[in-house]
Amino acid sequence: MRDLSRAHVEAFLEMMSAERGAAANTLSSYEHDLDDLHSFLNARSVRLTEAASADLSAYLASLAAQGFKPSSQARRLAAMRQFYKFLYAEGLRTDDPTGILDAPKKGRPLPKTMGVDEVGRLLEQAEQEAQDPTPGQLQRLRMFVLLELLYATGMRVSELVSLPARVLDQEGRFLIIRGKGNKERLVPLSQSAIAALKLYGPMLAKERAASDHPQESPWLFPAASKDGYLARQVFARDLKNLAIRAGLTPSMISPHVMRHAFASHLLANGADLRVVQELLGHSDISTTQIYTHVLEERLQQLVQTHHPLAKQAKKQD
Repeated sequence: MRDLSRAHVEAFLEMMSAERGAAANTLSSYEHDLDDLHSFLNARSVRLTEAASADLSAYLASLAAQGFKPSSQARRLAAMRQFYKFLYAEGLRTDDPTGILDAPKKGRPLPKTMGVDEVGRLLEQAEQEAQDPTPGQLQRLRMFVLLELLYATGMRVSELVSLPARVLDQEGRFLIIRGKGNKERLVPLSQSAIAALKLYGPMLAKERAASDHPQESPWLFPAASKDGYLARQVFARDLKNLAIRAGLTPSMISPHVMRHAFASHLLANGADLRVVQELLGHSDISTTQIYTHVLEERLQQLVQTHHPLAKQAKKQD
């Protein structure tokens, strides 16, 4: 990327971080997408900062021709929109070339989820393994605590693995979670999650004290990783292994699937969509509306069970 274009991209990323509170993963995605756009434009002898709507449309068309899914195309378009709006706001352009671009058409697939019985089997397997007193018990108990917290709160996996150790000092049935955009939200804990934490805290402290190099960690799930806490990829891998031991299909289970299960099970049992939006940390209700299929099923059951005409129809059958 030319120095001038690089400088503009870096200024854009700095703004997204400082003013919008964008997460590191989001910034990395924006940078990757803009680098790819620059390579495409460079082949057309067009500067990144001077691209016209037709150039950007051609780029999106090239993505489709390469077999990119509509969701991937939409992500690239979102990065472009943010970047060119930034250039316009900074006076570096007199127009926004993304203003007339249409988002690629895409269906909204229903999220993978797990049944209540499947979640129960997974938690039961984790609890049984956590009770095994042989070496490695702390790691097994950690997995049990992770699952209890995930199913009790519906946290994003990045929020879960980076929970601070001070969670152990909290009294009460709520957690304060710092999510996307550095926004905080309050989520309730189940009794079983609280009980699991009460088991985990003393064992963590005991193992730390017995270490040759006892060291305080600010994280609830410390690990020898770059960030100092359990890597989400490690948790996802261990979760699939646990699923196999529980007799479940590992390809159907992940931390994100359990987050969907949390939301789906709440809605199926009468929770309001707005409440689920708050618990999941969605800034826009439209993001939560992927779960409306659960609401539709519940409403149909309510009508069939309680509406007088539906009851009358059953009698005639």
